Amino acid sequence: MKQKGFTLVEVMISLFIGGLILGGVMFTYIGMKATTKDTMTIGELQESGRLAINIMQRDIEQIGFWGTYYDDSFTSANTTSLSNPGADCTEGLNNGSFPDLATASNFRTIYAKVADDSKELNCVTSPVKGTDIIQLKFLQGDQLTESETKADENYFIAEQERAQFKRGEITDSSANASIWPYSHHVYYISEQTYKVNNKDLTVPALMRKRLVGGSITTETIMEGVENMRFVFGLDTNSDNRVDTYRSIKSMEHTDWENRKGILTVQVFLLIRALQPDPGIKIKNQTYTLGEDDDKRVLTFTDNFRRTVFTTTIRLNNIGSNLWRI
Repeated sequence: MKQKGFTLVEVMISLFIGGLILGGVMFTYIGMKATTKDTMTIGELQESGRLAINIMQRDIEQIGFWGTYYDDSFTSANTTSLSNPGADCTEGLNNGSFPDLATASNFRTIYAKVADDSKELNCVTSPVKGTDIIQLKFLQGDQLTESETKADENYFIAEQERAQFKRGEITDSSANASIWPYSHHVYYISEQTYKVNNKDLTVPALMRKRLVGGSITTETIMEGVENMRFVFGLDTNSDNRVDTYRSIKSMEHTDWENRKGILTVQVFLLIRALQPDPGIKIKNQTYTLGEDDDKRVLTFTDNFRRTVFTTTIRLNNIGSNLWRI
């Protein structure tokens, strides 16, 4: 009985067709894998940028709000203050965690500078040079009752013409007083090193110094924030409108001490992927933070994906309710 099989030509044709199909499947798989990786990386950049801006925006928007205290400044006649921590974040006159009532300079509730040295504001160590640092002092959260206050927390007790900074449980406030949690935050960029698959991974990160009780603590807010810049919208002629925009370089001491002068803060963040992407073809990447004369132009030749986030934050508690940009 004769047995029939495939000829060599038929086998070769089958192998060729099978190879084409397999190659198409592999090509599609590799393309989908690369696309999925790109989508995930872009999504991570977007999420990191939004979260970082939202966290800082929540703090910046509170600047200028002092509960039911309506005086224009903190003095020995109307304020009871606390001693500043030994390793406090401060620079310049009356710029510690709590008002210095012995100086004629106004208490600075917002202040910023460009990192130039290995230590800034007396508390920030190893900031990334050429990035901005912002210092904020504000009331956060909702008004509290005496029973809601806790030991070793900082509070602001407000009356119309009387202010008191106090630490610990409050049991002796007057009936007309309002009680608020008090915060002092400093945001800056620093590099952090982590262990990933037994290898050291160094990434830039948005960091925060925070007043907790009578000391300053350090915490990581968001990895991947590579650069940060601020531009301030000022009312220089007291008409409750922004009439000039200034970078940190252009700000004067009097600008920081004018509690009613800064009406907006523009925030620029450069967000970087945590790991390089070999698939990036463009080697010369340029990113611009700002459009003013002092704008920061950054150029990179590596394989990291990056994107710029920006927003303008209104300080609603400063100036008149009628001011316009």
